[in-house]
Amino acid sequence: MFSRSSWLHLRIPFSFFLLPVFLFSLAVSPNLDFQRILWVLIIVHLLLYPASNGYNSYFDKDENSIGGLRNPPPVRRGLYHLALLLDALAVVLGYFLINPLFALMLFMYGLVSKAYSHPVTRLKKYPITGWLAAGVFQGYFTFLMCYIGINDFPIEAALNERVSYAGLLTTLMLLGNYPMTQIYQHAEDAMRGDMTISRLLGIRGTFYLTGTVFTLVFLFFFLYFACFQGLHYGIIVGIAMLPIAIVFIRWMIQARRDPSAADYDHTMKLNRVSATCLNAFFLYLFGSNHHILNLL
Repeated sequence: MFSRSSWLHLRIPFSFFLLPVFLFSLAVSPNLDFQRILWVLIIVHLLLYPASNGYNSYFDKDENSIGGLRNPPPVRRGLYHLALLLDALAVVLGYFLINPLFALMLFMYGLVSKAYSHPVTRLKKYPITGWLAAGVFQGYFTFLMCYIGINDFPIEAALNERVSYAGLLTTLMLLGNYPMTQIYQHAEDAMRGDMTISRLLGIRGTFYLTGTVFTLVFLFFFLYFACFQGLHYGIIVGIAMLPIAIVFIRWMIQARRDPSAADYDHTMKLNRVSATCLNAFFLYLFGSNHHILNLL
């Protein structure tokens, strides 16, 4: 029904790089209903995110590498319909399998995602607005959405200090990571007239921004765990983030000597290392908080 190229443009494996938001939300959730957890994971990572990727690809029509696709195939009309179908399926399943609030938040995420890509609104061409929209909705908003879905909580229960602090941390993570996903696309973004935050800052400026934000991420993670869970978790998250810092600093030094090193391969390497380290830490935090590690 849909072409192979349309399925490829969904970039389902790319959802792995956004998994830390879900896992952090899961780690601080008090309720464990594994069927509900599984459905939230499927709806967000196999339906909502791929729909967003596909919709973005349809309007971008990239010819060069994009996140998760080194050589993207030509975009076909079916991709537009496939993205809308997955979006609708996410909302319907969210409504009937989770709760109406979760479904509403899925719908809202979809609207912002479409506004980011659609030619009429095209938030992507506004560097600060696009950067903040991606950071807030892929971070804090998605964190709360997953927390509400996993625990079947009303919005009031998710807006306490501990949960909100954690959600804001995910936004900070995304604000640091997002410019790095744009660093190798300056030429193609310029052809479309998209002034992304990375293109605005340039290659060196993008590294400086991300380095500054990553430093703040570590400091605020340390404060979060010191205040809410225990100082030793702050030490462990620092250890978990050390490989990310090493890869990032080595890449920054290399790119300062040779700007062509700000390419797709280095971007994907940083994404893989970052997602793997953070996913591992949040799985550890989940197991520790719910005493699952004691059973091993």
